Formats: sequence, C-alpha cells, structure tokens
Amino acid sequence: MRCPFCSHGEDRVIDSRPSDEGSAIRRRRECIACGGRFTTYEKIETLPLLVIKKDGSREPFDRDKLISGVLKSCEKRPVSTSQIETLVNNIETSNQNSLKREVTSHEIGEMVMDGLKKIDEVAYVRFASVYRQFKDVNSFLDELNQMMRKPDIF
Repeated sequence: MRCPFCSHGEDRVIDSRPSDEGSAIRRRRECIACGGRFTTYEKIETLPLLVIKKDGSREPFDRDKLISGVLKSCEKRPVSTSQIETLVNNIETSNQNSLKREVTSHEIGEMVMDGLKKIDEVAYVRFASVYRQFKDVNSFLDELNQMMRKPDIF
C-alpha cells in the first residue's frame, strides 16, 4: 500500500475493524516515512453475476431492480421492508454462492415467487400475474386453482 501523502511503500496498521456489516474490513494505517495516517478498506472480490434475459441478452444482476419489483407486488400489503430485504438477500446470496456466473431471469423469477409464497399470498399472486404474463382471465384462474390445490404452499 502506497502512502497517499508521500508515496512511500511501507506503513503499519494502527486499527482494524469490520465494516459494512462484516463484508469489509476498515484499516487505519500510518506511513513509516512521513507519519501520515489514512484509511483503507478490504473487501472480498466477487465476480459479477450476469442475468440472461428472455431475449438472450445479458445484463449485470441489479439488486435495486429486484427490490423494486418485489416492492410493487407487496404494495399496500402487510409485508415489512426487512422481509423484502431478507428475500432479496437470500436470492442474491444463493446466486453468488453457486458456481454459476450466469443465471436466467426465469430462475430469479421462480426464486422470488417461492419466497413470496411464504411471505404473502396476495403479493405472490400479484408478482405471478406480471411475471407469468397471463394472456387472459382463464390462465390467471388456472394459476389460482393450482395454488388452491396445494395446501402446503400457504
């Protein structure tokens, strides 16, 4: 690590502590040559996760986009923001921990629906109606009937 003040290559660590909920380490350093103090952060380097869209294009995984979609389906429902954060964290962590660097939007959608089933059935139906792009009322009713036949879902 080079000193930002004198560019000397040696320093000593004065203090270390976890930062960003344990995902990084904050280190306070002091330059051996000039005595200047500065802060550095160490983070685990993660490979970017790419999402394969329905049209075959690829884009980086966007956590905010996922939260936005889940928030819309939970609008005016008794679902807390911490429940939504937990759901999105679980999906992101699951995909980061897998050995795959690419995931389809279909897989992410199914993970969201599985999570919403456990949180709120109305939010689940809302998300499913947009995600599955029902063509008419009958296809929507088919989904509802299928949901009602599976007592272990809710």
